Amino acid sequence: MAVQLGYALSSEEHGPLELVRNARRAEEAGFTFAMISDHYHPWTDRQGNSPFVWSVLGGIAQATTGLRVGTAVTCPTIRIHPAIIAQAAATTSLLFEGRFFLGLGSGENLNEHILGQRWPVADQRLEMLDEAVEVMRLLWRGGMKTHRGRHYTVENAKVYNLPQRPPDVFLAAAGRRAAALAGKVADGLIVVAPQDQTVEAFRQAGGGGKPVIGQVKVCHAASEEVGARTVMEWWPTMAVPGALNSELSLPSQFEQAAKSANEEQLRKLVPCGPDPARHLAAIQKYVDIGVEQVYVHQIGPDQEGFLRFYEREIIPAISAGAAPGRARRA
Repeated sequence: MAVQLGYALSSEEHGPLELVRNARRAEEAGFTFAMISDHYHPWTDRQGNSPFVWSVLGGIAQATTGLRVGTAVTCPTIRIHPAIIAQAAATTSLLFEGRFFLGLGSGENLNEHILGQRWPVADQRLEMLDEAVEVMRLLWRGGMKTHRGRHYTVENAKVYNLPQRPPDVFLAAAGRRAAALAGKVADGLIVVAPQDQTVEAFRQAGGGGKPVIGQVKVCHAASEEVGARTVMEWWPTMAVPGALNSELSLPSQFEQAAKSANEEQLRKLVPCGPDPARHLAAIQKYVDIGVEQVYVHQIGPDQEGFLRFYEREIIPAISAGAAPGRARRA
């Protein structure tokens, strides 16, 4: 198994100091990169956190030395203007000395409705994302810039503190149209499910040879049953249908939509428990479609137990090229 392993920094489940500590510990455990979520609200009130990601990234930059870190993902279209994201990403890249990359997406109503603006339809959101990337790349070229587009206006703006090289831009996609946009305008793709058709659409649209990052949600625990209970408590929205994830506007609505979830259903969606083979098999699904970077989201509060488990069992198995069927069972 040839794959770079990353760690998910869940801003919904952890406060700012925890996120900085978790990033440092993930680097010590052997993870090569991390992805941090950028939300205004958590998915559910039980998750209970949602710190401002750009402040947290400054702390992580100082607490780590080699860990690459990206956002997963920032929406640069409504809640924050792309000109502001361009400045934030440039500053963050300087703090990380080139270890930062910018993950972007078309967002969710959960976070973007807060200023009272209308939530656009899906086609318009992708159109806005396309123009937002154009605005950011324009400002990263340096000098005084003006942009008057369909969705955004930038008037005589200059980002003074620029890194030698602009941060790489990755676009998140769950379908072919978003993947095609990523292939056209981005340096890489982020996917949250091992769907070959999404990756293929990205490659056909100009993403051939560009990196793809995949996400795996897991719950390492003392047993499969304990893991499933933890997922039910902290991330029942795994069972919420895909379209609702971008349309619902409040954590309480997500809680209501997830009421039909049960532990058995979530156990089928999330590798739970202490068996290394199950975790490796979930990662292998991405490897099978040619994805070479996978970041793992441990659901629930036991991040240290998860990090020790991956440090001891999973990272060495991947380094040794272990296939899921050959993994030693804990």
